[in-house]
Amino acid sequence: MAGQLNPQLLLAVPLAPLAGSAIAGLFGTRFFGNKIGRTASHSVTILGVLIALIISVRTLLAVMDGATYNGTLYNWMTVGSLKLEIGFMIDSLTAMMMCVVTFVSLMVHIYTIGYMHEDPGYNRFFSYISLFTFSMLMLVMSNNFLQLFFGWEAVGLVSYLLIGFWYTRPTAIYANMKAFLVNRVGDFGFILGIGLLLAYSGSMNYTEVFAKREALAAMTLPGTGWMLLTPACICLFIGAMGKSAQFPLHVWLPDSMEGPTPISALIHAATMVTAGIFMVSRMSPLFELSDVALSFVLVIGSITALFMGFLGIIQNDIKRVVAYSTLSQLGYMTVALGASAYQVAVFHLMTHAFFKALLFLGAGAVIISMHHDQDMRNMGGLRKYLPITWITSLVGSLALIGTPFFAGFYSKDSIIEAAAASHIPGSGFAYFAVLAGVFVTAFYSFRMYFLVFHGEERFGLEHHHDVHHARAEHAHTSDDIHASDVEEEEGHDEHHGLAPGEKPVEAPWVVTLPLILLAIPSVIIGYFAIGPMLHGDFFKGVIFVGENHPAMEELAHEFHGALAMGLHGFMSLPFALALAGVVSAWYCYMVNRKVPAWFYSKFHAIYTLLDNKYYMDRINEIVFAGGARLLGRGLWNVGDRALIDGLIVNGSARFVGWFSVVTRAFQTGYIYHYAFTMILGIALYLGYLLLHSTAK
Repeated sequence: MAGQLNPQLLLAVPLAPLAGSAIAGLFGTRFFGNKIGRTASHSVTILGVLIALIISVRTLLAVMDGATYNGTLYNWMTVGSLKLEIGFMIDSLTAMMMCVVTFVSLMVHIYTIGYMHEDPGYNRFFSYISLFTFSMLMLVMSNNFLQLFFGWEAVGLVSYLLIGFWYTRPTAIYANMKAFLVNRVGDFGFILGIGLLLAYSGSMNYTEVFAKREALAAMTLPGTGWMLLTPACICLFIGAMGKSAQFPLHVWLPDSMEGPTPISALIHAATMVTAGIFMVSRMSPLFELSDVALSFVLVIGSITALFMGFLGIIQNDIKRVVAYSTLSQLGYMTVALGASAYQVAVFHLMTHAFFKALLFLGAGAVIISMHHDQDMRNMGGLRKYLPITWITSLVGSLALIGTPFFAGFYSKDSIIEAAAASHIPGSGFAYFAVLAGVFVTAFYSFRMYFLVFHGEERFGLEHHHDVHHARAEHAHTSDDIHASDVEEEEGHDEHHGLAPGEKPVEAPWVVTLPLILLAIPSVIIGYFAIGPMLHGDFFKGVIFVGENHPAMEELAHEFHGALAMGLHGFMSLPFALALAGVVSAWYCYMVNRKVPAWFYSKFHAIYTLLDNKYYMDRINEIVFAGGARLLGRGLWNVGDRALIDGLIVNGSARFVGWFSVVTRAFQTGYIYHYAFTMILGIALYLGYLLLHSTAK
């Protein structure tokens, strides 16, 4: 089926979720008087995403058969030679992203029926997540920077609404404002990068900019000796640092756990945080021309992959463990980008979307069964009560740590090999970071697994309720709204946790079905996709890798099939490190619980550093927020009070008053005073004329 894709059919992919969002958001809420009920709201939004998924799968099959599309659907504005358009670029990268986004979004929509069934904002939530899906689809399907920026900002806006969904909670309001502001920092760099490319290429269309890549590579930034593409690509990546939560713009993502669990899965698995990885992969023709930009990407990704993983070790909130796992895995993807292994980064993006959505939704199923208690210290022994959640969470954890033959193994090991083969400055540190991160990931993942599903039952104790009430009261009365240990309040629940003697119960089928459907690709997708995606023609003509960047060539040389790679994985160093992490977690939290206490007493300073998240929030408050406050006070005192109010407004009034006093002295009402003034003026004028004629 080679040839052009149908643009009208492609247009239905983003518009179907948008239509569902509009119907649920307008007619299912007080906006238009609650015209439709809950069933209609979730049905219409699920139908919209299902339509988008079906068309996306058909599009992927057509693209694999040779079909493409790159065209304009709507010309919004023409300014001179600059065209501002809405258009689609559908190739293998876009088609793959469309399928991942719509599939994970559909699973989240179905899951939400069970998770949010008691929440009064049920219809509004479905409207938001459908709108989120629309925004991400517009981003990945764009063929120009204008539409890319629209989708980029739209996912940021909807994430603000979703993180602060429970807007009566101070922590939620703080979290969504924090996410919004941190992303604005990244977006400032992003729009600067787009502006540089527009200024020197004269176009916002991808293909036209890429066609001028050699000319752009020969240009320098005015006033400097820098190659133009270096600051342009770094600015674009700063945008990715915000959206994809790279150090130091990562601080918003853990706090986004204040939103309901379904949106945590959607944001962290397949939409917002992957936007930066997708964008850099799409811009590979430009990034390949600047080793400085690639080195910057590589080092930032390495720091994120390793140091964010450390933070997951000391978390007690089940959702925050998975959140820091997301940060670390995004660092892995960024390392692959910096190593010029864009295909590997996108491959890990795909596999990660499935098992990370599975882990988040599994955590949500545990939270439901625990009556919204998220503290893992109050769990244990849930395996026999939640068999489906247990086995699917185990599958997700095995995929996350890179167990051979699971999806995460193929993508994660490929990233490690790409870092080892890269010659980009910083690749040595990157290789150490991703290798050490294997042990760290395995340790915190199975620490969570053992604390939740194995060991003694620590739920249903009387003192847990006292703790929950005290924490809830503290959250509402304390000025410190960073209370990361305060459990998630679902709707208007009055308490959290199981009552004494109460046992957890498996969630309904609308919750467990998405877990099963996500567990399947978490096991098999890597085995079947690694050949065509990394070593076949799947990304041919879409992702560009320069001849001076040998990482992908090295991977191709070492690859002898998915089966051989999986078998060899059992003898590799990453597997040994992952196994060591699992065994260490088992010993510390199942055999000898005194070991973590000993580490806490001996390395309390390190624990404090990790518990305070490297003091990044505090640094931001003192340096950036404090600096902004000082700057604001300075502008207010000097600019507003002294210059505008004091000099311009009040100063002009005082000058008019003084001038009036002076001129009033000449208005006496006596004729002889006026005659004298006239004579004096004539005399002065004659004197001026005399002097002027003498000078000539």
